[in-house]
Amino acid sequence: MLSRLARPAAGLCRGLATTAQNNAKVAVLGASGGIGQPLSLLLKNSPLVSRLSLYDIAHTPGVAADLSHIETRANVKGFLGPEQLPECLKGCNVVVIPAGVPRKPGMTRDDLFNTNASIVATLTTACAKHCPEAMICIISNPVNSTIPITSEVFKKHGVYNPNRIFGVTTLDIVRANTFVAELKGLDPARVSVPVIGGHAGKTIIPLISQCTPKVDFPQDQLEKLTGRIQEAGTEVVKAKAGAGSATLSMAYAGARFVFSLVDAMNGKEGVIECAFVRSEETESPYFSTPLLLGKNGIEKNLGIGKISPFEEKMVAEAMSELKASIKKGEEFAKNFK
Repeated sequence: MLSRLARPAAGLCRGLATTAQNNAKVAVLGASGGIGQPLSLLLKNSPLVSRLSLYDIAHTPGVAADLSHIETRANVKGFLGPEQLPECLKGCNVVVIPAGVPRKPGMTRDDLFNTNASIVATLTTACAKHCPEAMICIISNPVNSTIPITSEVFKKHGVYNPNRIFGVTTLDIVRANTFVAELKGLDPARVSVPVIGGHAGKTIIPLISQCTPKVDFPQDQLEKLTGRIQEAGTEVVKAKAGAGSATLSMAYAGARFVFSLVDAMNGKEGVIECAFVRSEETESPYFSTPLLLGKNGIEKNLGIGKISPFEEKMVAEAMSELKASIKKGEEFAKNFK
């Protein structure tokens, strides 16, 4: 029987399967940061997680000690510095990587590239060596480049499986659901908007035409809503006035994705989430679309489906930026020692 406090986390995951063998071993790399701490809290609060390994280059023993006092079953352990990383990753089923520097006012996600690309390449190299079978969930921006980096690193080590590497774009979906619900006076928990493309600016393509329940907006309102979804990260960066970026909503979205993934790994059927993955759906080699998740990661890419002319135009306009970000990531990985 779950304690009363343990239940809310299950709600994140829209219909949690509590009968499955809830023994996920999850590692969070970058666990002391602005996203890492609240994400680790949400994971600790879930009945799906039996072991939580927290890694960072500072403060992880304290974060782990703090979380370990929470009366839920996940066993929490903190790991500090590169020499403890292999032990952290051993036996993990899922690795979530929010490590890196956050965006500050005036910065684009691309400005983060040089710092975060190295961090992601280093951490995913360790994953390829010590838990090559794990599901890898990348939060570190720019996701449009860090996912190609991860793929190239796994290829280099001969353990690449495109069905197990995900760029977590769930925050775009969470925001789209929230903003549509606000405008239409709906319960946001019942709104579902697929968001395809990438995870930066105009590569973020909300498919309002595929929203459930069905909604309609006049063109000017639709354009404004789309723009708000695309620039919502900047909205938070500005509001925090130099004190960080979207950390709490990103932690929620990251947890939602992990819970969906673990549910699917446990055998729950019909679990669908969008993520930025290796893809044949468009001319871009990586693209986010709704994915049917299963025991081995991506079971089926559900593709783009029927979209409106406005959405078709956005897809076409996103291509050059997407391809450039992907190429930048691939080239970085090839030269990374």
